[in-house]
Amino acid sequence: MTNVKAVLQVFAKAPIPGQVKTRLISALGVNRATHLYMRLVHHTLITAIRSSFEHVELWCSPAPTHDFFSRCAATYGISLRTQKGLDLGARMAHALRDGLSSHDCAVLIGRDCPALTSADLDQSARLLSEGYDAALGPAQDGGHVLIGLTKFSPFLFNDIPWGTDSVLGLTRTRLSALRWRWHELPERWDVDRPGDLFKSRASPRARHSKRDTRG
Repeated sequence: MTNVKAVLQVFAKAPIPGQVKTRLISALGVNRATHLYMRLVHHTLITAIRSSFEHVELWCSPAPTHDFFSRCAATYGISLRTQKGLDLGARMAHALRDGLSSHDCAVLIGRDCPALTSADLDQSARLLSEGYDAALGPAQDGGHVLIGLTKFSPFLFNDIPWGTDSVLGLTRTRLSALRWRWHELPERWDVDRPGDLFKSRASPRARHSKRDTRG
């Protein structure tokens, strides 16, 4: 790890049947979709604690009081925080702004990308320590699986159609408009739709379309 003080933030919902992995219920059923979701959370947290980040936080929705979150905290030795905001963008903005209030950089990931590695997480922190304003982990579906910042602007999160294939492009456009310098990690795939269930872990992990941009 670098000399910077960095925090890794993981977003997760309480695993309430019928309220998680809803787009997979048609393929798996409610119970299997819920169990898959919990496995993805555990996988993400294992990846997180195997990284070089000293501070790992699980940002919980609607609150950290669910037994699942308590077990995660006890198992992995992580902090529990509460997501706040009316939509995903507001919740992401709140978490990252909070992280940057006490750390040199903050990196936020979801729990749906089993292709994301501890090395990816370490690379994001290294990039931010080297002077980049942001690090971005593109997703194959047009979103992003990771965003890391050393400075904050709500412009990155307001009025973004989250969950669509335009998220990544809009984020790039806004980073350019802010004249921030950012770097992209290798592209990864996540598990969100029925077709994602059939992607092999042996498939190419990335199309190395790294993008280094200065404003």
